[in-house]
Amino acid sequence: MAAGTLLLLLALCSLAPAALSVPPRPPVRCGGSGGGCVLTNAYAAWSSDRADCPVAAVAYPASEQELVAAVARASAGGLRVKAVSGFAHTIPKLACPGGGIGANNTSTLLISTARYAGVAVDAAARTVTADAGAPLRAVIDAAEAAGLSLPASPYWEGVSVAGVISTGSHGSSWWGRGGAVHDHVVGLTIVVPAGLNQGWARVLPLAKGDALFPAALVSLGLLGVVSKVTLALEPRFKRSITYDYRDDSTFQDDFADHAARHEFADIAWYPSQHQAVYRIDDRAPLNATGDGANDFIGFQSTLIAVSAGIRALETSLEKSRNAEGKCTMAKSEIAAKRLIGSGLRNSQHAQLFTGYPVVGFQGKMQTSGSCAHSPAYNLLAACAWDPRYKGLFFYESTAIFSPARFRSFILDVKRLRDLVGADHMCGVDVYNGLLVRFVKRSEAFLGQPEDSVVVDFNYYRASDPAAARLDQDVWEEVEQMAFVKHGARPHWAKNRMVAFRGVQGKYPGWARFAAAKRQLDPRGLFDSPWSDEVVGNGLSAGDGDGCALDGQCVCSEDRHCSPAQGYYCREGRVYTEARVCRYSASSLHLNV
Repeated sequence: MAAGTLLLLLALCSLAPAALSVPPRPPVRCGGSGGGCVLTNAYAAWSSDRADCPVAAVAYPASEQELVAAVARASAGGLRVKAVSGFAHTIPKLACPGGGIGANNTSTLLISTARYAGVAVDAAARTVTADAGAPLRAVIDAAEAAGLSLPASPYWEGVSVAGVISTGSHGSSWWGRGGAVHDHVVGLTIVVPAGLNQGWARVLPLAKGDALFPAALVSLGLLGVVSKVTLALEPRFKRSITYDYRDDSTFQDDFADHAARHEFADIAWYPSQHQAVYRIDDRAPLNATGDGANDFIGFQSTLIAVSAGIRALETSLEKSRNAEGKCTMAKSEIAAKRLIGSGLRNSQHAQLFTGYPVVGFQGKMQTSGSCAHSPAYNLLAACAWDPRYKGLFFYESTAIFSPARFRSFILDVKRLRDLVGADHMCGVDVYNGLLVRFVKRSEAFLGQPEDSVVVDFNYYRASDPAAARLDQDVWEEVEQMAFVKHGARPHWAKNRMVAFRGVQGKYPGWARFAAAKRQLDPRGLFDSPWSDEVVGNGLSAGDGDGCALDGQCVCSEDRHCSPAQGYYCREGRVYTEARVCRYSASSLHLNV
């Protein structure tokens, strides 16, 4: 596919009407040929494995009373239980109460909050209280309708309120309360197991200042089921956004100043292009001219033929080891974003981007995800990663740094770029480069213990978990530089399994969270195989043949890679303590 053709298709996708799109499939499906129900995420693949999560039963409460009854059912029966919303974009297997296909899952219960989704605004108190399953978009719209705004939100709006806070999801800001949504919570209720004398379950109300409040803010679903969340609001405001494309030569020295100068700042770094895109994003007066909207191109409905074609092209380039072709894709992606302002629109009633700055109300600028709201009566377009249509399929690594360590990380990545050549870093630039955001220190035990820099990078994931990837060694070294050398903390809702090694020691509040868990769920009803391994006994090192190919282990032997495909375990080029799967055409296994 020629670069010009790809650029045109990417730009045209931004003009595809939502009415032609199909919504994402629900995460819980029942009544298949095998009977029972299964849970999967939006990508049909978890970070720990690619198997659906079978569950014995599913409850659909529509009120707090019904939610209490569902938890009591699990508590009385000694069932392992988890909650999931009508969305499922978490990559780790947080919401799965049991094992994989073939495991004994008869003693499991899944609670879906998809029907428990009320929203109530208290304009006088400047708060909004939402039921656990309330979509983020519904909360934002209710606040805006009352003349108020929610200051923080993740960039993707296809999430529930309880899911957002339970996983530490965030936008970007070092100002005020910061960019993490849970730091704007002023109260919540959580349903926890109890004994027979309390009806097997009870509602626990918590507010700022309560001893258990910091544990419940980011709970990973391990304490109970979040029932209601109350968030602080502010008087309605507008935002003004401009994307400034710059050379990346001073990126390591000015990221902190950028965050300090602009309330909602972020930076998209495209290392293969030696380019950094600075988001200049600040509040604007309510009377500022502009009725714009943010409809990020990556979250719009994409023509199914286009997303499938792009995936097929990338797979072909991977198999032919065509780094130059990957770079052509990256350049086209970046050019398309620049052409259409990354999906910003100068008027929410029009599809066109006509120039910067784009000014609009907070509720229309803070988050996006139009592909999540498509009607169900057409099959021409969908979210680009919808697994039903063989579209995009990728890893999403997210590392959270102290600012000082982040500067060193940037310099290490630049050194690696100098050694391998910029063409071997195009894999992330095909997606969103390295997206840099900012979150403040949190009181949550599993929140950030300091003002932090968050880096997201997406890259190709093979359809076959045993398939090696082009430039696999480069991104494994970057991953290990982040999480091992520079001590970055993993985002709870993203990442490959290897990112969670040693995670307990990276969160100073871990012991207090564990104590709260023992207090609220002493029988471990809300534990899961994922939590048992990652946050229970600590992640063990994988040892199977090919375990490093899909991020299940860091290689220590050649068999952890794939000698049959020419991939051998080698030390990193910059971070020499890293162990990565590197391609070598030589049968001598040279460390090239």
